[in-house]
Amino acid sequence: MDDITGSPAGLARDGHGERDDGRVESAVREILREIGEDPDRQGLERTPERVHRMYTELTAGYHVDPDRLINGAIFDVAYSEMVIVKDIPFYSLCEHHLLPFFGTAAVAYIPRGRVIGLSKIPRIVEMYARRLQVQERLTQQVAEFLQERLAPQGVGVVMEATHLCAVMRGVRKPGTIMTTSSVLGLFRTRDRTRAEFLDHLARRPPRA
Repeated sequence: MDDITGSPAGLARDGHGERDDGRVESAVREILREIGEDPDRQGLERTPERVHRMYTELTAGYHVDPDRLINGAIFDVAYSEMVIVKDIPFYSLCEHHLLPFFGTAAVAYIPRGRVIGLSKIPRIVEMYARRLQVQERLTQQVAEFLQERLAPQGVGVVMEATHLCAVMRGVRKPGTIMTTSSVLGLFRTRDRTRAEFLDHLARRPPRA
């Protein structure tokens, strides 16, 4: 596999993020005791191990090598119109409550002589999503990464997500969607560029 969650192309294989010194498992056992559970009962005896593996997977983005992730997939082209990749699913963890938020991302850029391989854009989103995050920062990080690596004429990123910290606890409002955007270059300075991007986002894909 070459994604972040399997045997990732961009995940460092030097053991970072995969240490097993027992501290995570011990902490989970302590939490189970504090809420009144017995961590040694049959249904929970392997829960600390599973939680450790889960957090290792869900925070794998900290240990991605961006150069290995891109793997040379930046190409010189004469194309200078908008490139859009949308409906990219992502999952992340809210850094405030360690609860998931999930949704879709749309990423666009206007090349300045260079484009990036199509499959790399979802992987860039996942690299930043698989960390403790807030949606605003996640959106900005994706945009700034593309701006830094490609030096395009502009970048636009829009993310829409459901936050379980607002569904399962606190305000408890199922169906609430949070939308964030980050626009750089022409997407920020030229109204018609931003309008074209938003118009593309509103269009539904043709039926197969």
